[in-house]
Amino acid sequence: MDSENNSTQIQEKEMSFLDHLEELRWRIIKALIGVILAAIVVSIFVNFIVENILLAPATKTTPPLTIINIQPFGQFTLYIEVILIGGALLSIPNIIYQFWKFIEPALKPTEKKYISSIVVFSSVCFIAGIVFAYFVILPTSLEFLAKFGTSVIQNNISIDYYMSFIISLCLAAGVIFELPMVSFFLSKIGILTPEFMRKYRKHSVVIILILAALLTPSPDITSQLLLGIPLLILYEISIIISKLSQKKKNSETQFSTI
Repeated sequence: MDSENNSTQIQEKEMSFLDHLEELRWRIIKALIGVILAAIVVSIFVNFIVENILLAPATKTTPPLTIINIQPFGQFTLYIEVILIGGALLSIPNIIYQFWKFIEPALKPTEKKYISSIVVFSSVCFIAGIVFAYFVILPTSLEFLAKFGTSVIQNNISIDYYMSFIISLCLAAGVIFELPMVSFFLSKIGILTPEFMRKYRKHSVVIILILAALLTPSPDITSQLLLGIPLLILYEISIIISKLSQKKKNSETQFSTI
């Protein structure tokens, strides 16, 4: 009897694991469908995106930077890359939504009601990071690169390097701007506390400055500060969010025990 019960429990666990795999598969498929649909939309406006959005910062520097193609299929590869990455960025809300829906079964009923808000604010934070990088950090970095060195050497930048420069900078800023939402979620599940964040504030400042230096493509101190200062502000905001989240969690716990 014991062996039969054990085998039944093992089968239930295996089914549960297989169910999770099936759920993960469908969430990935739905996320990919969103990326494909968004990529189709991006492909319609790809010329405008390349000429008026991606290449625009290089033309506004003094002197203007020259972007060149040195590969036979360089521009074709560029357009495919823009379509795919643009589709992924445009479908960020759907990707975040599918991620949270996958981990929803592991959340408590009081935590599940925050999923919609988390999806919205996570998307807003990520997009805000990209916008900040594009309009603030990117022009400053390119201006430094355009003016640095001797005028005898022309700054002709390869299109693949230029694209990787923009993408790495914008994605890094987008991920960094998710810090308040990460703090909110970790505080909700009890992993992070405002006391812990205050205790290690000095250590965090050092880490933030190091991250700003590593994530900023340009070596100038101005670009690093432009990323480091918002990081410090986001850290302080995260402490406030963690404190508010913990208070709300404690009040909900007390209400449920009454």
